[in-house]
Amino acid sequence: FKSSLPSFQSIDGFNSTYNTNAQVPDSAGTATAYLCGVKANEGTVGVSAAAVKSQCNTTRGNEVTSILKWAKDAGKSVGIVTTTRVNHATPSAAYAHCVDRDWYSDGDMPAEALQSGCKDIARQLFENIPDIDVIMGGGRRNMYPRNTPDVEYPGDKKHNGTRKDGRNLVGEWTDRMKDKRGYYVWNRKDLFSLNPNNVDYLLGLFEPADLPYELERNKETDPSLTEMVDVAIKILRKNERGFYLLVEGGRIDHGHHDGKAKQALHEAVEMDRAITRAGLLTSIYDTLTVVTADHSHVFSFGGYTHRGNSIFGLAPIMSDIDQKPFTSILYGNGPGFKFVNGARENVSTVDYEQNNYQAQAAVPLSMETHGGEDVAIFSKGPLAHLLHGVQEQHYIPHVMAYAACIGQNKGHCHTNSGSPSLSHISPTLALLLSIKWLLC
Repeated sequence: FKSSLPSFQSIDGFNSTYNTNAQVPDSAGTATAYLCGVKANEGTVGVSAAAVKSQCNTTRGNEVTSILKWAKDAGKSVGIVTTTRVNHATPSAAYAHCVDRDWYSDGDMPAEALQSGCKDIARQLFENIPDIDVIMGGGRRNMYPRNTPDVEYPGDKKHNGTRKDGRNLVGEWTDRMKDKRGYYVWNRKDLFSLNPNNVDYLLGLFEPADLPYELERNKETDPSLTEMVDVAIKILRKNERGFYLLVEGGRIDHGHHDGKAKQALHEAVEMDRAITRAGLLTSIYDTLTVVTADHSHVFSFGGYTHRGNSIFGLAPIMSDIDQKPFTSILYGNGPGFKFVNGARENVSTVDYEQNNYQAQAAVPLSMETHGGEDVAIFSKGPLAHLLHGVQEQHYIPHVMAYAACIGQNKGHCHTNSGSPSLSHISPTLALLLSIKWLLC
């Protein structure tokens, strides 16, 4: 495996990921930072730190808009591609204003929040910015009335619709877009039956919840992240004013939470393929591409392993405390903590290279946690040099907006006569590829 990240030449900088109320952040507050340009409380999306998690009445007046909306308001095409649900924490910060990241549909909300007028995230996807050009990921069940069988898994009730309000959000979107060259697809075959040149709006919901891990993906029914990115850019780039695309390799994060390093790292490889494909479809002369993360994980890689050793293999030494082998990949906490007969499990007795092996962890938890250190920023294209040094996470969208001449700060984009000046700023496109970081 050869990474495409060297095409970015080097790490340009680092960003500090903490939330306003948390040293170690969650994905909702961080997404609000690098999409909306303000730090936020953990568990909240698209609202400032004045909003309190799960308290509906603190939403109004504290909404903050994202770079996706700034781009749309400037006439650019915009898109969201993710391997999670399209209403999961990261993508939802691009369009929603919600004090609880878990309010996926109205079926997930408390009665008092609904009575107070708060909207679920799935509903906000279609109402807040009703003309998002491309939306691809999972999350079908949050779009349909409760107990509606899923189109792909009609016999599995856990995939049924979850909405209490009886609304069919997919049907509403389809009706609204039928005369605007808009298409809804739910499988890979239908996606590839489309000619991007004949599509202006695309809604692709390929699973009831998150997409499967890349190692487990059904290649007949579910597209890869790279394939989704390919289609998205081919649709969005038709706009002469440019585009903004948010791409999330979100199941990297899920693999780490599960303690399944092999799943997480193969998700990262697929993310890298998507970055490569995006680079082939765009130009560094008019596209600012940013690759970063919302946070890290308590994931480590050590043990003095030799060159050529499998990253999923054993360290070349035994523990000098319990005289047992250990894998080079370990977690600070998580579900991989295992004691057998009062002692650490001997990993040589299990298949530590199988896809779902949970790497050993120092502290037992049902889910591994995020890490709190700064994470890297890679960037290339116009004004990429502004993303250097150690920056606050919420600095990122302001740089991208500055480079693309969108949002509030546009004084540098015009000459004294008021006509556009491209002598020192040329980007017409802005592309953010967001990953869940791999290494501490």
